[in-house]
Amino acid sequence: MSTERSEDEAWRSIVDNYGDRAELDEPGNQPEPRPEPQPVSAAATPDPDPLDGPEERFVPPVPPRAPRLPLPRRLAWCAVLGSPLVLVVALLVSFAIPELVGYGLVAAFVGGFGYLVATMERAASRDPWDDGAQL
Repeated sequence: MSTERSEDEAWRSIVDNYGDRAELDEPGNQPEPRPEPQPVSAAATPDPDPLDGPEERFVPPVPPRAPRLPLPRRLAWCAVLGSPLVLVVALLVSFAIPELVGYGLVAAFVGGFGYLVATMERAASRDPWDDGAQL
C-alpha cells in the first residue's frame, strides 16, 4: 500500500509541476563524469566477428526471367497505359493533338481495356463453401 501512496504522490507532483522543471529528490545525485575516450591504434582494433564471415552470408539465387506476354496482350497494355499518358503530356506542354488522333487514342484505350477484361482468367477453382467475409 505504501508503493501505491508513493506512486500517487509522484504523479501528483508531476501534475503540480507540469511545465516547470521538476526537482530531484537528492540535490547531490549527479551522474558520474564519463572518462574521455582514448585514441584507438591500428593494433588495438578488434578482430571481426568470426560468425559474420563472407563465406557464411546468404546469396539468393538469380530469379528466373519473367514470362513474356503474348503480342496482343502487350499491345493492349500499351494502349491502356500509353493513351492517357500521351494525352496528359500533350495537355501539359500545350500541344494541340488533331481531333482524329485524339479519338484514336481514346478508342485505343477503350479497346485495350475491353480486350484485357475479355481475356481475363476466370476463377474456376473457387471453394463452393467459401462465401467470403460475412458480417
